[in-house]
Amino acid sequence: MESLFGFQSQHRRRTGGFDSLKRLGHISPAVQSHLKHVYLTLCFALAFSALGVYLHILLNVGGTLTTVGCLAAIAFLISLPPSQDQQRNRFALLMSAAFLQGASVGPLVDLVLHFDPRILVTAFVGTAIAFGCFSGAAIIAKRREYLYLGGLLSSALSILLWLQFAASIFGHSSATFTFELYFGLLVFLGYMVFDTQEIIERAHQGDMDYIKHALTLFTDFVAVLVRVLVIMLKNAQERSEEEEKKRKKR
Repeated sequence: MESLFGFQSQHRRRTGGFDSLKRLGHISPAVQSHLKHVYLTLCFALAFSALGVYLHILLNVGGTLTTVGCLAAIAFLISLPPSQDQQRNRFALLMSAAFLQGASVGPLVDLVLHFDPRILVTAFVGTAIAFGCFSGAAIIAKRREYLYLGGLLSSALSILLWLQFAASIFGHSSATFTFELYFGLLVFLGYMVFDTQEIIERAHQGDMDYIKHALTLFTDFVAVLVRVLVIMLKNAQERSEEEEKKRKKR
């Protein structure tokens, strides 16, 4: 699933208490309007993704085909020019990609719901809070302050992809799998920051393609959510096994 999530993020928090939250002078009104469009589109994408998850739970449609379909929709969306004529088509493609992504994540969500529904709620709320905090820090920070993270994050993502490739050949060990989970979580949290700042910087340079920018943040959000879900499910299963062993000893 790493191929779905290889995008970017930005910025940092100023000192000065509550007043610092209102210091957005470095962001022009046009860019602020652009950010509103980006985050509104992101909310629509998350809603369609949730619909995809729900459809999988009802009809068991998620799998390899939905993953391939999601990748195809993203590729088609990126290939279309960000012109006014193509705006509706590109928006529809983003919603389709989000829906198919939700269906692809559906088996994991279904497993979590059968094990403990509280994990899903906790993971989603935790991811949303982290996303809001990291994006907020990126928006409040000085321009270009976190763009230097791009090289480090690209290198880290390359390591992550190599670990995945090596594991597919030599097999997964429990330690390697755990390392990939936590390392991948840190990488994509970093991308939340880097991508947000890059979106602002691109908007300042005249790139107002809110659909592509929403896609970038959507992939960051899903990448973090999936890893949080897997980590929480793994920890819950380990606790359950330990409790079962204690009961048998008694």
